Amino acid sequence: MTTEPLPLVRHAVRPEWIDYNGHMSEAFYVLVFGFATDAMMIETGLHSEYRESTGCSLYTVEAHIRYLRDVSEGAQLAVRTRLLGADAKKARFTHELYVVDVADADPGPEAEPVATTELLAIHVDQRVGRAAPFPEAIRQRLTALVEDAPQWAGRSITQVPRPGR
Repeated sequence: MTTEPLPLVRHAVRPEWIDYNGHMSEAFYVLVFGFATDAMMIETGLHSEYRESTGCSLYTVEAHIRYLRDVSEGAQLAVRTRLLGADAKKARFTHELYVVDVADADPGPEAEPVATTELLAIHVDQRVGRAAPFPEAIRQRLTALVEDAPQWAGRSITQVPRPGR
């Protein structure tokens, strides 16, 4: 079993991803993060063959996205995924989206993400419609990948006081 970090997921911002403000629309950040979740599932054994043979899959039950900087058409994107924890039926992970100079570049150690998301997912047996334990080999792969949480993870959205209060 390898404990190498998950590979970066790469995309270029397509013209149809640009909104009326001239930047990547929020829906397409979610799309790119979804592609990164799919890649993480493939790398950890939760791929299409697994889903077909077991009837089980990973369902996102909570997500928190931070949009930090605008992204322009044609930008080269790289997504870094970190597993923050896994137990019998759940996995917590993050994706950090970076703009890189060229399609095959890695974000450097000083790079700042343009967006982040933190997700909680449940392993679900689709045949019975409820959470099910991960197979031991997959749970071990997930836990072998666990990293320290980035500083921004685990935060909640704060409420802005209403005027006059």
